[in-house]
Order: sequence, then structure tokens, then C-alpha cells
Amino acid sequence: MAEQVVEILVTGGKATAGPPLGPAIGPLGVNIMQVVNEINQKTASYEGMSVPVSVIVDTEKRSFKVEVGIPPASALIMKELGIEKASQEPKHQVAGNLTMEQVVKVANMKYEAMLSFNIKNASKEVIGTCVSLGVNVEGKTPREAQKAIDAGEFDSFFN
Repeated sequence: MAEQVVEILVTGGKATAGPPLGPAIGPLGVNIMQVVNEINQKTASYEGMSVPVSVIVDTEKRSFKVEVGIPPASALIMKELGIEKASQEPKHQVAGNLTMEQVVKVANMKYEAMLSFNIKNASKEVIGTCVSLGVNVEGKTPREAQKAIDAGEFDSFFN
């Protein structure tokens, strides 16, 4: 079986037959519109975010499978906050304030792709991403929030 994998980054729910998708998939002999429609269907919940997508094409059977990855933590955090851009000066300008509930939600979405062995550590990884975005957590700077987690302040969220 001759399989070819095309990996691309698409905007959730907005894939088109144009570049980068069309030129990569066109020569493989599958219906580009069917591929585009399936990608848009599977990425609709990530609207406006960059989503990694793998299209696995069986060139003999002219069939395909679409596998959708998870957007980067930074994109998920910005979606949670409803903001388009992160802070231009992360240490001086606050772009938003996440609740611990939102942190845990993002950590759960990214958990399989993370190196963390539990949701508490995964949440600390998400908060680490907040540093570069200029996003506070529960009104604290990201570093203060991580220390508060270590001190057991938010343990009720990890049980």
C-alpha cells in the first residue's frame, strides 16, 4: 500500500483548495474538495486558530484519512480569554486573566501531547505559556500562580 502523509497547518474551519493544501494533495489523486470539507468539519470547533492537520492518502485506493492535531497552548489560552493578540510587553502589560478552571480546561485539552504525568503539572505547563503571552492567572502573575499551586492553594481543581 502506497501511503503519503501531507502535514499542514490550517485555520480551524477555513481550509480551502488553494495553497498550501491544493498543491500538496492535488497530485495524489484524491478529490480535493472532499478533503477540504472533512478538514473543515473536523476543525470547526477550533475556529480562528491554527490547527495541525495530517492527511494520509492511499494513492493506490485513492482514499484518504484526516487526523487533526491540537492547536498550540497559546492559541487555546487566547481563545479562552477571547483575545486576538497576546501582550506586546508581557512583563509590563497584562493581556488577560485566566481562572484556574480555564487553565485546567486547556491542560486537559493538551494533556496527551504534554510531558506531564498529572493534570497538576500539565496546568503548571499551561501557566508557563501564560508568561510569554502576558496573561495572569487568578489575578496573580504566572510565576506567583505556579508557586501557589506548589503550596497547595488550588488543589481542589486537581482532584
